[in-house]
Amino acid sequence: MNQIVYTRNYYLDKIRGFYKSDLIKVITGIRRCGKSCFLLSVINDLLNNGISEKDIICINLDKRGYKNIKTPEQLEQLLDEKITDNSFKYIFIDEIQNVSGFEEVINAFREEGNCSLFITGSNSYLLSGELATKLIGRYIEIEMFPLNFFEYMEMKQFLGKPLLSVTEEFSEYLRFGGFPKTLEFDNEEDKNTYVTSVIHQILDKDIKKHRKIRNKAVFEKVMTYIINNLGATTNLSNLTDYFNKEENLSIRSETINSYIEILENAKIIYKCPRFDVKSRKSLRGEQKYYLADLSIYFSRNVDARINYGPVLENIMYTYLRAKNYHISVGRIGKLECDFITRKDSEYQYLQVAMTIMDEKTEEREYKPFESIRDNYPKYLFTMDPLLQKRNGIHHCNLINFIANNKDLE
Repeated sequence: MNQIVYTRNYYLDKIRGFYKSDLIKVITGIRRCGKSCFLLSVINDLLNNGISEKDIICINLDKRGYKNIKTPEQLEQLLDEKITDNSFKYIFIDEIQNVSGFEEVINAFREEGNCSLFITGSNSYLLSGELATKLIGRYIEIEMFPLNFFEYMEMKQFLGKPLLSVTEEFSEYLRFGGFPKTLEFDNEEDKNTYVTSVIHQILDKDIKKHRKIRNKAVFEKVMTYIINNLGATTNLSNLTDYFNKEENLSIRSETINSYIEILENAKIIYKCPRFDVKSRKSLRGEQKYYLADLSIYFSRNVDARINYGPVLENIMYTYLRAKNYHISVGRIGKLECDFITRKDSEYQYLQVAMTIMDEKTEEREYKPFESIRDNYPKYLFTMDPLLQKRNGIHHCNLINFIANNKDLE
């Protein structure tokens, strides 16, 4: 059963403490980010720690032999057939949403207390209100992202692919993103074709199959706008005005909000709320949206030019989210700090820019820090090879920071 797969240690560290817990482990993340392979990594970890193969049950409901399992009764019978003794079992079920009403079966096995359950499936279903209602207090969510740049470099080595310079590899990563399977292709056109097919699968299988969208053309316009404006401050009122006045669409704010929630549930986009530094309170209304993977943007745009500001913010956002940081956009009076992060009750302030080689840019990036009166660490991330020393602020090369898998202090 032990299969050789690239191990993503961030996520193993998050889930190890729950291996024997009766809480159901729900693995979420954008389609093709590596959830199924992660389940194999967990299985390998269990085997390496002395768990017997006979005590591990692995079912992929999208694979041949299991595709006809559609009802709770069929799923229960299948599990009963695979449990051949009374020893503690580790049960892994992939594409669980293929079974309508699976929750009652999963919860029944959980209540028996002689197994540990791990499930993955369509985000749009697993994260719906229905699942939360039926399994409230009985599960934990392990959220996965596509490969960050550190993992991208590691996986290339794992696959035996030749590595270019760190800067060249980062350029490739910006353009083609971190969906693991893209690393299997050497041709740029093949990479683009694969990413495009992933987006189509998300729309067809994770969204349209589980959510009724009355006007698909309008949904596409909202999705395209959010994707193309990654990292831009926005609010529902401004979006409604834009689509009604600029696009001549008669669309209500409730509909736009519903479409954005669909994109969030499919894990295509992530909302980054605003936080007021002085009052220590979250601000309603305005927020930014970042993409699960930058290849989503480039696969949908002919213009391959890079707007480095929001692109680098996006890379830093997903990198820190995977490392369990809570992230907000900071407001300090009339100024904005790109990110305020929190982990273990400690805060950090971050600015992200391509360069501060220009004096005006340098002053603009440092100015928000000067308005912050507490002593939490402050970071300026750029792509500059030469780093500035100023007022105790950490000026870091973003590429090297992530390539070396570093943490904030």
